[in-house]
Amino acid sequence: MPHILEITDFQDPALDIYARLTENQLVNRADPDNAMFIAESPNVIHRALDAGCEPVSMLLERKHIEGQAKEIIARCGEIPIYTAPLPVLTQLTGFPLTRGVLCAMKRPKLPHPREILQHARRVAVLENIMNPTNLGAIFRSAAALNMDAILLTPACTDALYRRAVRVSMGTVFQIPWTYLQEDWPEPGMGLLRELGFKTAAMALREDTVSIDDPALLAEPRLAIILGTEGDGLAETTIATCDYTVKIPMSHGVDSLNVAAASAVAFWQLGRIRDHTEPI
Repeated sequence: MPHILEITDFQDPALDIYARLTENQLVNRADPDNAMFIAESPNVIHRALDAGCEPVSMLLERKHIEGQAKEIIARCGEIPIYTAPLPVLTQLTGFPLTRGVLCAMKRPKLPHPREILQHARRVAVLENIMNPTNLGAIFRSAAALNMDAILLTPACTDALYRRAVRVSMGTVFQIPWTYLQEDWPEPGMGLLRELGFKTAAMALREDTVSIDDPALLAEPRLAIILGTEGDGLAETTIATCDYTVKIPMSHGVDSLNVAAASAVAFWQLGRIRDHTEPI
């Protein structure tokens, strides 16, 4: 049976996770076994549960108990369900709730990069992407457009940041991903080479191949490297890659936002020309 609790005290410590803890506090690097994240909206919560994420508590608008959160509540067992009218929840959290449902969950343990690369053909590597909106959008495009996995450099923003999860529409729970825990580009590039990947740096340079070059589609395993907002990829990263790839532009436009560029790159490069058997 669900444990429904009407909010009467804004200072209840059980509500800290929703109202007072920062994203960095939720990550809880000093005690990773108790690290958490917030999933927002029924669809995102369902996808997190489908991926095996463990719920801790929920905060939701009262009307959703028998509405759009009913199935979620049934899946979550006897965790605390905190509830109140939407104006009270907005006052508590300090932001409007998307569809009036939040769920605190334990952070899953991330796999080693080798584990998610082992059977992948097309992967995205994100170098120092700092904006959670861009990160979430890239995840959504990667999941939709044939990427098998995502690797993030240590300086990337948290992929389980509330906004990143929401913008991704929960695809952070559908596509395998993890962080490269050591320096970049090495030894991460070495691992990609060891596993047979060619690397394609998305960069604005003269010595590039076009994104529709047949050689790219012919690569059985390809890692698409995207750089940080504004500065793009580091020169050391570009120099290490097998290809430097440019998206042709018109009307004098010199570049796309990294999230938009990722969608173009994944659409074009996510296909494999020779249709070989899975690795």
